[in-house]
Amino acid sequence: MLNAVFSRLTRAAARTIPVGEDVEALTDVGDETPGRDVEGIWAGVVDLYRSGVHPGIQLCIRHEGRVVLDRALGHARGIVPGRAPQRDAVPMHIDTPVNLFSAAKAVTAIVMHKLEGDGLLSLDEPVATYLPGFERHGKGSITLHQVLTHRAGIPVMPPEALNLDVLDDPAAVLEYVLDLRPVRKAGGPPAYHTVSGGFVMDAVVRQLTGASLREVLARDVKRPLGLGWFDYGVAAADTHRVAQNIMTGLRLTPALSRFMRRLLGISWDEAVALSNDPRFLAGVIPSANVIATARDTARVYQCLLDGGSLAGKRVFSRATVEKLTHVPERKLEIDRMIGMPVRYGNGFMMGSHSISFFGWNHPNAFGHVGMSNTFTWADPDRDLVVALLTTGKPILGPHLLALPRLLAEIHRSFPVRADPAARRRKA
Repeated sequence: MLNAVFSRLTRAAARTIPVGEDVEALTDVGDETPGRDVEGIWAGVVDLYRSGVHPGIQLCIRHEGRVVLDRALGHARGIVPGRAPQRDAVPMHIDTPVNLFSAAKAVTAIVMHKLEGDGLLSLDEPVATYLPGFERHGKGSITLHQVLTHRAGIPVMPPEALNLDVLDDPAAVLEYVLDLRPVRKAGGPPAYHTVSGGFVMDAVVRQLTGASLREVLARDVKRPLGLGWFDYGVAAADTHRVAQNIMTGLRLTPALSRFMRRLLGISWDEAVALSNDPRFLAGVIPSANVIATARDTARVYQCLLDGGSLAGKRVFSRATVEKLTHVPERKLEIDRMIGMPVRYGNGFMMGSHSISFFGWNHPNAFGHVGMSNTFTWADPDRDLVVALLTTGKPILGPHLLALPRLLAEIHRSFPVRADPAARRRKA
């Protein structure tokens, strides 16, 4: 009852998409291992879709190494809030490429830890060791690790650096990176680096290897794991295939608008519009534009959950995976940019014994969230991998009951194993 009343009240004031009754006709199902009851979870996805804020949703869940749910719902393109789907609206499929937004930060962390494991760099070294000129404006002591963990004190790129015409000019991007001015002391409390950290990492990788993060990701992760869509951006000829992001939900208050501008460097509306621009989709924005499917994203997390190997093929060393995913000494801290408690690992957001982005009591979970209801994580205690990708971009709206209920249902459906430590010993 409460859910229905809340949904009606908020839908009346929010930007939402029309939702038809025949949800089954808008559902695409992949290869799923039978025997696990996931219909309660899927009912939660349908409820989230019926909230009207997400034109398209993908969800892939792997449990004990097997894909138990791989489905898509809704439309990928051709949807406008408040209007019926256009006649040429494109359905969302399980193989439709979707932008991970900030969940891309986890991907960049994976690449950087892989390079460290291969002996190419040390994340404990100052950025300036590998990127001459980065010491400008007092940044000489900032380490790669501090950038990955949002403790470098350079949380925001200048707005002019987000001009999409700049993305095709690595020299111009490099100059913006070198000219970043710290606004906080490095090594202090975390302050979320929305896009700046990824550009720093790409500049370092280009300097060391002569290749972009896109090329290194393809070489070290995408091809070894046999992934279809899993890259920083897509080829220019494929931009029309990427699911469109839609501004939905309640309109932002002036205070919330100011907060988002401070966090992003541009307005929320501008960020959503930029994300659909072909230049954005074809560029390399390492903190914000990995284009993937839920299925391929889950495959990457499964490899990490299995200690760096998948289907008998070793992709990451055990030491690399351990450093990346296991940080028991880290505590929840208030992030000074987003104003929320976050437990940061060595590039991932981590679960906790209390609340986290992945639900309640997931102390060993690791992953990342993305703008604004995208969740990617693995939980060794439950032998579980989840990739939930969404294309609506609400902050407040009628989804605010359906989303936590969906996450809670996932939590309930996959309880902690009798011996959770066994999963880590196995990996």
